[in-house]
Amino acid sequence: MKRKRQRSYAPGELSVAGKILVYFLILLGLLLFMFPLFWMVTTSFKTQGAVFKLPPEWFPYPLQWKNYLDVFSDHPFGKYIWNTVWYTAISVFATVFTSAMVAFGFARLRARGSLVLFAIVLSTMMLPQQVTMIPQYLIFNKLGWVDSYLPLIIPAFGGSAFLIFLLRQFYTGISRELDDAVKIDGGSYAVLFFRVILPLSIPAMATAAIMEFMFRWNDLMGPLIYLNNSDLYPLSLGLANFTATYAQTPWNLLMAGSVIAVLPPLLLFFFAQKYFIQGIVISGAKG
Repeated sequence: MKRKRQRSYAPGELSVAGKILVYFLILLGLLLFMFPLFWMVTTSFKTQGAVFKLPPEWFPYPLQWKNYLDVFSDHPFGKYIWNTVWYTAISVFATVFTSAMVAFGFARLRARGSLVLFAIVLSTMMLPQQVTMIPQYLIFNKLGWVDSYLPLIIPAFGGSAFLIFLLRQFYTGISRELDDAVKIDGGSYAVLFFRVILPLSIPAMATAAIMEFMFRWNDLMGPLIYLNNSDLYPLSLGLANFTATYAQTPWNLLMAGSVIAVLPPLLLFFFAQKYFIQGIVISGAKG
């Protein structure tokens, strides 16, 4: 009788049982991460009395679309969105553009002590935000900037240490022969930066912009410290103070507001994920 040949697997190749186990663990992790989002969306379509109903309504019917209208009628939610949009747009542009210029200087310019300066910039990432919170507040209070967006926007023009590091890693991977070509043509460093480096760094810049957008859109600590006027509240602070006017938390309205707040970052990442992943891969590979 012929013996049945046992299949041999290449190094790193999983058996059928191993693949099934991996897919099962991935699916389990997906369900764990998606459940809070699923609960938030379904709760936004429920009545207040059905939120904690037992057994729970996983798929409410009829859908309470009125919750989304009540969010705007009972609260200045439109103003919260507008404040968040313009504050985020200015902060993202300022942070990414400034970080790109600083990263270009560290990557392409030769100067004595540049490595020391770069190490100092990186060392700022090791300081927790709580360490600088009180000194910054005292400085901005002396300047009379409290209860305005100035303490949140002006520091953005100083760049971000992490984005400087990320973009520098990308710029060091760009051939220096381009620098020589620009110099031969009589171009300055400004020409090199704006006409050569920036067009080549779109994936890295997109990655930096998405990261900064996520941070600014969801930032709660900064507005909580510096903003007192409710007309200046962004979405994060507006949602945090959402229940102040109610004796009992309206979870259905709170979840409807949360869905509105989550939607823009979700759509941005969905449509820009190609640039985000490409920028991370390129920056890491060339570092």
